[in-house]
Amino acid sequence: MVKETKLYDLLGVSAGASDAEIKKGYRKMALKYHPDKPTGDTEKFKEVSEAFQILSDKEKKEIYDTYGLEAARGNAPAGNPFEGMGGGAGGAGGAGGPGGTFRFSSSGGAGGHPFTQADAFNIFNQFGGFEDIFGGAGGPGGAAGGRSARGGSPFGGMGGMGGMNGMGGMNGMGGMGGMGGMGGMGGGAPPPPKREAEVVDLNVPCSLEEFYKGGVKKLKINRKGSSGANEAKIIEINIKPGWKAGTKITYPNEGDYKNGMRQTLRLILADKPNPVFKREDNNLRAVVKLSFKESLLGFQHEFTTVSGRKLHLSRSTPTQPNFTETFPGQGMPISKQPGKFGDLIIEYKVDYPTYLTAEQKKAITANF
Repeated sequence: MVKETKLYDLLGVSAGASDAEIKKGYRKMALKYHPDKPTGDTEKFKEVSEAFQILSDKEKKEIYDTYGLEAARGNAPAGNPFEGMGGGAGGAGGAGGPGGTFRFSSSGGAGGHPFTQADAFNIFNQFGGFEDIFGGAGGPGGAAGGRSARGGSPFGGMGGMGGMNGMGGMNGMGGMGGMGGMGGMGGGAPPPPKREAEVVDLNVPCSLEEFYKGGVKKLKINRKGSSGANEAKIIEINIKPGWKAGTKITYPNEGDYKNGMRQTLRLILADKPNPVFKREDNNLRAVVKLSFKESLLGFQHEFTTVSGRKLHLSRSTPTQPNFTETFPGQGMPISKQPGKFGDLIIEYKVDYPTYLTAEQKKAITANF
């Protein structure tokens, strides 16, 4: 029986979930809470990623199941669970044993650093981001099933517990004698917390046609390298049909090299003005101008939609100013509902004359 189920709950799986179920749960929750999604939640995204990092590592998962989250992170929880297991407490926050004294770090994960948003994005991006979150054959890590050769996390224990193989498989903890160095933490001071990369926003104007059709948009940027010299970089933006202005796409380690690390580049898609259409969520609105005569006697017009389809507009009765006509399914693609589209709304504007001759007035008076 596991000590707590918080990490399993975050991924929406049971405590006895298989590796495949844990991956599937992470995929679902990471896509739901990713900060670039409408349903995004930055803190939840971080929690889900940490949950996956721990549960996808066999050794960390076993520690979590037995002693809880803080132990899996390498922090000593209240009432040190290792006391008395292998002979003597070995000092505050430590466990003594035949192999020496092990101390938990109180400032971060064992042999690593506190789990950060950068770690969360790295996990997501190592699986291909939005495009293919778990990559191709075998996934990242170079071994079947996305696992590293070590048999633990597909990230090779990112920021993890290091060398726990001396624990004798955790069976009875083997007197804790083999834990000696445990990821290099044998007795030295823990490393400083990992610095967060600076995030730089960049607006990227996109045409209505690009939002409609989708596709790859290439963006050339100039950035500073580690030497301070400018360097060119081509970034590919995979635009999904139906995406809207305001969509954010994050590219870690693609900005300027600053303070010993590269900035995170966050691209924000923006609308280019369109001479015909105005976007209203998933709908498109367009104006068709009618002459005064057409508004009274009727008209026939040909209108080209954003997809290139030709619509034949016609009326044989008078058209009131600002009259609208709706064409279902002729608007923008709905990104979350593939195969479905918004509507096209045609608004008719009547070009009223500003001056009438005496003959025109007489004709109108005679006929109305």
